[in-house]
Amino acid sequence: MVCGGFTCSKNALAALNVLYILISFILIGVAAYGRVVAIVTSLTLVGSLITCGVVLFFISLIGLIGAVKHHQVMLFFYMIILFVLFLIQFALACACLAVNTEQKENIAKQGWMMASASTREDVQRNFNCCGYKSPPEKDLNVSDPLGFPFCKTSACCSGPEQSDAFCCTGKSSNSSSHDCPCDSCFVKLQNEIYSAFTMTGGVGLFFSFTEILGVWITVRYRNQKDPRANPSAFL
Repeated sequence: MVCGGFTCSKNALAALNVLYILISFILIGVAAYGRVVAIVTSLTLVGSLITCGVVLFFISLIGLIGAVKHHQVMLFFYMIILFVLFLIQFALACACLAVNTEQKENIAKQGWMMASASTREDVQRNFNCCGYKSPPEKDLNVSDPLGFPFCKTSACCSGPEQSDAFCCTGKSSNSSSHDCPCDSCFVKLQNEIYSAFTMTGGVGLFFSFTEILGVWITVRYRNQKDPRANPSAFL
């Protein structure tokens, strides 16, 4: 059987959908990593790519079953949804890559403002930092948009000299109380936040073009007759 025939198209489409399943896990993993390392709840572009990965996983299962059974209806809906998913994923990936430095900083700021006090405390402890951009006394009110809890759980406040700093204890009992020994969390997370967009956008853009290949193979496969079936029973 020459390549391009029924068997070749069937095997190619089945193999491509197995690849899509792997790609969906890669998209979910990479985008989820971007959310975790950034600890920013407003990374909606990254979160949208996670959704695309989940949808791609289920669509791949439909495409795999449709390819094995040569099911016309399943292949039709698979082809339409896959094309729509390509458009969405391509747009989101381009958006992630097009975000400039100022926009990334604004998104990170919005994420910190939306985070709960417990989330901010977890960030400070896990990344050994204190506050969003700087830990002055006026920002230590957690109810403030850019406020944060005291950084006593951060490693930078664990030393005997550092433990008296105001950002660590909240007590302004000495002259050096306003000198915080901790770096700001923005400084600690800046590279992770920037790389989250670049990595997620690059992976999403690269794999989105494989979906066009899937649409083309599906259109070709649907219009071919199964040589093992009744020649007069083609739908």
